[in-house]
Amino acid sequence: MPSEASTGSAPARQATASALPPHGEGAAGDRAIQQALEEAWPADLPAADERQLLEAGRALLRADATGIGREQWPALFTDTAQAVAPAFATSRFRVQAAIARQDGGPDRAVVHLVWAGADRGGTYTDNRITDLHFTRTSSPKKGASAWKPQPRT
Repeated sequence: MPSEASTGSAPARQATASALPPHGEGAAGDRAIQQALEEAWPADLPAADERQLLEAGRALLRADATGIGREQWPALFTDTAQAVAPAFATSRFRVQAAIARQDGGPDRAVVHLVWAGADRGGTYTDNRITDLHFTRTSSPKKGASAWKPQPRT
């Protein structure tokens, strides 16, 4: 979590929190959520790394929640995990906002994602939060990501 020094005074934090859209606002509120994330955690990664991490983080979250794309991460989604039915409907899943920031050093990063989805029972919930952790690989293959997702602990 950011320190108070990095997020400003308590009134500023409260103003940002109150500027967030209410639950159920839909895609119309996503921009406000994205802006609040960016204000709370100033960028600290090179733009190219941030873009790469955001792309990987969104794809990994989608794979985890909906089952689509799990084959991209065989180390994270074993045969047993792939056999489990996805928890969220693909048609009612979206990433509302996302940022990538350093996580204790330049070779470690976390992708903070705020997302919405309907579970198998049809219950739709927005403003769900997921943090995915990555480490930088020493020599990525040409065209491969320089960032490797870490298993959840």
